[in-house]
Amino acid sequence: MDFVGYAERAARLVNAPLDGRDDLRALLADRDWLAERCSERDRKTLYRFSGGLRQVFEASSAGTEDLVVERLNSLLGKHAITPYIAGHDAQSWHLHVGNRSSSVAQLLIAEALLGLAVVVCDIGALRLGVCQATGCTDVFVDTSPNRSRRYCSDRCSSRANVAAYRARRRAERDQQEPKETA
Repeated sequence: MDFVGYAERAARLVNAPLDGRDDLRALLADRDWLAERCSERDRKTLYRFSGGLRQVFEASSAGTEDLVVERLNSLLGKHAITPYIAGHDAQSWHLHVGNRSSSVAQLLIAEALLGLAVVVCDIGALRLGVCQATGCTDVFVDTSPNRSRRYCSDRCSSRANVAAYRARRRAERDQQEPKETA
């Protein structure tokens, strides 16, 4: 199982609009077998769930480890996870996070919760964040070696860096301009 991948999918779930079933299908574009099965009920369930997930990311971004764990444990308590072992022989046994009868929403919720729980336990409760770029509220999982990620994407990082550079240049020009005396 790729728990970091599941945690990153949790971030994509929080960032997805989920206003209509097409939004859910777009989120599942790389998983056709799930996209085919998604229903309006799945979308509504995931829409509500993503609000609780956002609170986990916000608590981490605010630096409150205990609140991250409390909120994640609360979600784990509300959503039953039914993993099972699958495969064809002793060499191919592997774990699935939901059983065969799980709905799309149940499967995505199980992946998100297990992924985030493992990330919190293995690399830390403060490895989840909210983008610091002006106007962006997307969330991300920080797997950088020194816990230094501040932006959800290279695009937001570049925009923020360009804006900071331009602000410095303006400040330098303002300081160099001769002041008028009255």
